[in-house]
Formats: sequence, structure tokens, C-alpha cells
Amino acid sequence: MPPVARLGLAMVAGVGLHLAFPRPGWDLLGWVSLAPVLALAVTAPSPRWAFVEGWVAGCAFFVPLLRWLIHTMTTYSSLTWPLAVPVLVLLAAYLALYWGAVTGFLAWAAGTVGPRALWLAVPTWVTAELARTYVLTGFPWGLLGYVPYRRLDLIQVAAWTGVYGVSALLVAVNAAVAWAMVRGTWRDAVMAGAVVALVLGGAAAGGRSSAGEPAADSTVAVALAQGNIDQAIKWERGFQRETLRIYAELTREGAPGARLVVWPEAAVPAYVRYEPWVLGWLTDLAARVQVPLLVGAPDAEAEGRGRRYLNSAFLVDARGIRGRYDKMHLVPFGEYVPLKRLLFFVEAIAADIGDFAPGSRPTILALDGASFGTVICYEVIFPELFRRFVAEGAGFMVNITNDAWFGESGGPLQHLAMVPLRAVENGVAVVRAANTGVSAFVSPSGRIGPSLGLFRRGVLRADVPLRRAPTFYSRFGDLFAYACAAITAAAVAARSRAGSRR
Repeated sequence: MPPVARLGLAMVAGVGLHLAFPRPGWDLLGWVSLAPVLALAVTAPSPRWAFVEGWVAGCAFFVPLLRWLIHTMTTYSSLTWPLAVPVLVLLAAYLALYWGAVTGFLAWAAGTVGPRALWLAVPTWVTAELARTYVLTGFPWGLLGYVPYRRLDLIQVAAWTGVYGVSALLVAVNAAVAWAMVRGTWRDAVMAGAVVALVLGGAAAGGRSSAGEPAADSTVAVALAQGNIDQAIKWERGFQRETLRIYAELTREGAPGARLVVWPEAAVPAYVRYEPWVLGWLTDLAARVQVPLLVGAPDAEAEGRGRRYLNSAFLVDARGIRGRYDKMHLVPFGEYVPLKRLLFFVEAIAADIGDFAPGSRPTILALDGASFGTVICYEVIFPELFRRFVAEGAGFMVNITNDAWFGESGGPLQHLAMVPLRAVENGVAVVRAANTGVSAFVSPSGRIGPSLGLFRRGVLRADVPLRRAPTFYSRFGDLFAYACAAITAAAVAARSRAGSRR
């Protein structure tokens, strides 16, 4: 195949895989779209060329997947289209390096074992996703394991392996398809079909027994409010009282029978601890409805001669503030500028970037007879961070977020798709309150229950089951992913020894 045709096929495969994610969410494409990329890798003329093809495929995947960034940057910062587009392309080009590393390695391994290197795609891909979760503060958006988030039978493996195990299922199926493509014989096609049947059948059979919703030993009635406050006006001082009025109305509607009412991230456009009338208003509301409120709001603390600003969640009842959690994993270039002295020019280009400081620890908040943890917005995409709250004793989890930044793009739906995997990993229910949607209750099996769609105002109420027993993942974390990293390292060492002998 000519080089231009190979690059074209890589681009088509990358775009096809993007279509498996919301939106449009054609998830069946996720089981076959990576196969051409893997097939190209083990038939490449050199590892360097395979790296280029994988990188091109990765760019073709990440640019459309993350196109919501254009809306965010042009609407909520001073960046214009001519500057925002290159920023998106640069981010996609960085993320695509992980794809290139996988395909380059497969081509290198194929120099010794031929097409059999395809079966190394599973541990190598998982290793790359694990690295992407941590390197440079991490950005694990678009992991393959999120593709089948609606296939409850298949995602139950995450209770043992985390989301990386679900990624491994997809890569294994794609590798089998690539094997049939490369070998081209009916026997190899039968072998590939057997692998697919074994992988999918085994995962589905194992997951079917745990994908149901057994009766919970105990539940907590929780209500959530979705205010649908326009991001362009929510911080205007003149609109502050109107925002509070909207949330008060929603709270009064949802409070009867509830033991907690949840508001989204930054729902309160005020510094609660430093504006007495706002705190008094919240405590009075909690007293009137006789239900504690979990509200998102900014906070500040003295630091030296200045202040450090925090993105926080407050638990407020009739007696005042009963607990607070400060967001620990901030959004780089959104809530702070990493390496600020080196990247001083970034603030000059986008003056609206926040200047928040991270919180120091997970905080478990207590209700009468129950406890819960709260992750704020972006934090829900980090499996290990979420797991820490469960390990600290959270009986259920709350995710408050403000996805208004995404506009009408697929961003909010991509964000929501990650929540079922967090629920399954830890066997814990998740309450998700979003300013403009999508708000939802997610069961421990990953089933998305009652929800409020984008740009709707309303209240949801549900009985949230309390966590009964720790899963393997909640006890041992990313053991599967690190085992894949060890296998990849062993494969690299073996290939290096083979190359030195030759």
C-alpha cells in the first residue's frame, strides 16, 4: 500500500473511533475502528513510520473528540478562532504521541515475531493509557474503556481491573480483527472470530451476574438541583440574588422526603465564608426545608500576605457550615497555569484563566447515618483520585460540575460517560449535579437512572443505595494496569535482547 494511502487509512480509522464516543456515540465502531491502525503498525516498513501512522491516527481521533475546547476558549476567554484552533491541534498532537508510541513499539516487536506482535497491543495500549492518566498532571479523556459505558454486562470487569480492563477488551477485539486483516486466510479469520467470541462472551457472562440491581441494605434519599444558569451572567453581581432565588425554589421542590439536596459546582456565586448574608441565607434555607445542602462555591484562605483561592463544596445545615471539601486536581490552563514563571505568556493570551490552589486531602462528609465523598468536575475522570474517597469510607459519591463551559457540544455527554465506570470500579452509587446538565443518578452497576438533559432547569430525587462491600478495584487500585505495564516492560527487554543478539 502506498504511503499516502496508509496515512489516509490511519486518519479514517482515527475519525471512526471518535464516532464511537458521544456524540454521536456509535459505540460499535469502537470494537473495529482501531484494527486498521494496529494492522498498519505490524506491516509498517519501519518503527519510525509506524509511529508516524499511529500519531496521525491519534490526531484524527483527538481533534474532533475535543472540538468542544474551541467553544470554551472562544466564548469564555479572550482567545479568538485563529489562536484557539492551534491550541486544540497542539493538545491533540501531544495526546497522539501515546498512540504513536504504541504503534511504533508494535512495529519494532514485529521485526522479531512478525504479526504475532499484535497480541502485545493489549498490555501496551493499557500502559499508554495509564501513562496518559499521570504524565504532566494527566489528561485521561477519551480512554477506550468509556466507549461501552451503556453496555452494563461488559463494563462490570471494571470492578476488578478499573476502566483499563474495559479498554483491554476493546483492544483485544480490535487486535483479533487486525490479525484477520493481516494474515488474510480463512483459518486466521476463524481464529480471530474465536478470540472475539471468547473475549466478549466471557466478559458478558461474568458481568451479567453482577450487572443487576440487588436490593440495597440501606438507602439515602437525595435530591439534586439543576439551575441551568447562563455562564455568561452567573458571576454578575446584579444576578447573584436571582441565582440564589432559582436554587431556593428548586430546593423547596426537591427537599420533601430528602436527606440531602445537592447543588452543582460553583452554584453559589459568592464567597460563602466571607459574605455573611449569603451564609445566613443558606442556613436559613436549610432550616426552612429541614434538609442539609451540599453547595458548590469558591473559597479563600490567608496565605502569607495574600490569599489562596479554592474551588470548594460546602455542607450547610441550619447550624451553619458542617463540612467542606476543596478540589484537589485542578484543570491546567483553566483553573491555574502550570509552570507559571516559564509560561508567563499564557496569561497574557488568555486573561480569564483562574488562579486557584489545590486542596490537600479527600474529605468525607457526614449525614445522619451515612457518609459521602464529593469530587468536583474534572476530578471524576481520574480513577485513583475517585477511589481514595471510597477507601476513606464514603457510602456514596457526589460529583458536582459545571459543564456550561462545553456549550451544546458532545463534551457534557463525554464527561457523563465516565461516571458509570467510576461507579462500577468501586461498587458505589454516584449523584451527579451539573449546572446546565447532564445531571443524573448512577447506580453501583453503572446504570444511568433518572437524569436531566442539557439546558433544562429542574429537580431530581432518588433513593441512593449505600455501598455494601469494597470491590477488588477499590481495595487494590490499578493493579491490572500496572501488571500490563510490567508485561510491556518485559516485552521491551526481550525485544532489546533479541536485537542485540542479531
